[in-house]
Amino acid sequence: MPNERLMNPLLLSSYTATSALGHGLAQTFDALRQSRSHLIPCAFDDVDLNTYIGKVEGVEEVSLPVHLSRFNCRNNQLAMLGLAQDGFEDAVRAAIARHGAQRVGVFLGTSTAGILQTELAYRRRDAATGALPPDFIYGTTHNTYSVADFTRSYFDLEGPAVVISSACSSSAKVFSTARRMLDAGLIDAAIVGGVDTLCLTTLYGFNSLQLISEQICRPFDLNRNGISIGEAAAFALVERVPTEDADAGAILLLGIGESSDAYHMSSPHPDGLGASMAMQFALNAAGLKPSDIDYINLHGTATQSNDAAEGKAVHQLFGASTPCSSTKGATGHTLGAAGGLEAIISALALQNNFTPAGLNVKQLDPATPIHYLLKNQFTPVQYVLSNSFGFGGTNCSLIFGKAKQA
Repeated sequence: MPNERLMNPLLLSSYTATSALGHGLAQTFDALRQSRSHLIPCAFDDVDLNTYIGKVEGVEEVSLPVHLSRFNCRNNQLAMLGLAQDGFEDAVRAAIARHGAQRVGVFLGTSTAGILQTELAYRRRDAATGALPPDFIYGTTHNTYSVADFTRSYFDLEGPAVVISSACSSSAKVFSTARRMLDAGLIDAAIVGGVDTLCLTTLYGFNSLQLISEQICRPFDLNRNGISIGEAAAFALVERVPTEDADAGAILLLGIGESSDAYHMSSPHPDGLGASMAMQFALNAAGLKPSDIDYINLHGTATQSNDAAEGKAVHQLFGASTPCSSTKGATGHTLGAAGGLEAIISALALQNNFTPAGLNVKQLDPATPIHYLLKNQFTPVQYVLSNSFGFGGTNCSLIFGKAKQA
């Protein structure tokens, strides 16, 4: 494999995730280890839909610092809740002390950002003029850049900050943006990940596309019939691998593959063309063969077309032997945060030599001949591939691995 195609590995020096599974890594891993789905019947706001959601507990109680009150919305409340877990904030501040405030970037993914704040504001329009309430600030809440702006302001950072909003691949693609910035020498560390929260636009929007399931979502089940929407905040601090070898067991980002097949506005290429390309590009970047991958965290949304297309792509590259599963049966589909959340779940799989079962499956779809896990496994895990595929054919695959030498 040509050396020029190999990617410079990046170190995940700290990482954390908050979702319906719980706050932080310990609660997340405990829920996965016990194969608990945290999807519940939808009772969000005044939504009148027969469906299940993955709701994070305690978001409403989060208070932003007074000097950041202009950012107040559910999305930034969840971001702050996520940043407070697993010593992540301390790790970021230590990185700032090492590198300087201008040398730490912020690259986050989201799909709807703080759109809930706009929905709430429309309920309070002036009856006579229709004007939105004066306390509504679009730029620091609804605007997709809001979550990066909030995070940058929270840490008093002065480096580059970008939000990617490419549907469900958003917070996977930010790893690629950070890699390019690091390789170019523009920064020395980056906060990457994603935040997306429940809102009426998402719930009713996916319902209008007939993609919402009335049951708990069941990826790769023969009778799967749609998604369960969730919310999450996931963050990683990525830096260059130290000149001296990284500690044995440290989590490294080894490969990134991106593609854009643009087959259809909302449906994947039926043969998984874009998915296959993204996975192959990631393998090339990591200098790995398909047989090297120990576990695949599938995009696995539980829609008929998505799972069928991804299954074909996985079978084409990996055959029917590589263990794989979708964790969306536990977390729900967290949309713009899904890539980041599942990157952290991939890190947990590596850290704990653990491959999680796909939940809620009653009968696997025989048309998808892949090694889909129905039970947890504790087994050596050296390399994990994580897939994120978004509307419009925007695809991203990430490969993580453990450092081998101390």
